Amino acid sequence: MFQRIMIIGRLGRDPEMRFTPDGTPVTSFTVATDRRWTDANGQQQQRTIWFRVTAWRRLAEICNQYLAKGRLVFVEGELNEPKPFQGRDGEWRASLDVTARTVQFLGGRGEGAAAPGAPGEEEITAIDEEEIPF
Repeated sequence: MFQRIMIIGRLGRDPEMRFTPDGTPVTSFTVATDRRWTDANGQQQQRTIWFRVTAWRRLAEICNQYLAKGRLVFVEGELNEPKPFQGRDGEWRASLDVTARTVQFLGGRGEGAAAPGAPGEEEITAIDEEEIPF
């Protein structure tokens, strides 16, 4: 069995790095994705979905060092089982938690870099915008 999720969105706050008892780095951050459309009445609508992303080991260190609130990222990873919780307004919601395998920094020139996060992958692949065929 296999599942994978891909997200493009903006960080909702600066990443937070911590360490497990054995010293393994873990970085957490939130990513917001937006969907915009026009409804049947001609009104503009927008829905934002938030994801809580966790990166481990070298990927955690890279994310903590280079990401900041508002940064556009592409995250590829595994969606964990949603956790229900009750919001401040009393409505029930689900926390969508993702364990990142790859985080790609998106944006203007000089801001693009891919950081592989699969176990055993320690290198960073730089992306030059002139190499992109579109």
